[in-house]
Amino acid sequence: MKESIELKETFNTTASVMYEVWLSSQRHTHMTGGAAVCSDQVGGSFTTWDGYISGKNVSLTVDEEIVQSWRTDEFEDGDEDSTLTIRLKDVDGACEFTLIHTNLPQGESQYEAGWVEHYFEPMKIYFGN
Repeated sequence: MKESIELKETFNTTASVMYEVWLSSQRHTHMTGGAAVCSDQVGGSFTTWDGYISGKNVSLTVDEEIVQSWRTDEFEDGDEDSTLTIRLKDVDGACEFTLIHTNLPQGESQYEAGWVEHYFEPMKIYFGN
């Protein structure tokens, strides 16, 4: 059985800025503190956190949704990529950020804490929450 994670947070920015930052190598790196090489094209590859995370952009809906294949160095060679869906929505002058991470290998629920520690916490600082 595969693991799934769903997290929601509000950041002091707009959906448009969040979309741009997530897909920008320089801004993603600055936002998280881990080196990122990103693409803003469907089918484009990315790596984040100094190559620990890698994947491809599966679909992009400008300023609304980012769907990526996603894996870490901890995945076994035979493991399928997981799917990361980021949904963005402007709400009351802020960006509602919903992260849905599916198809994670069984027993790999530690990624939920990783999302909070290595993304949500630095993102709050970056966006001045």
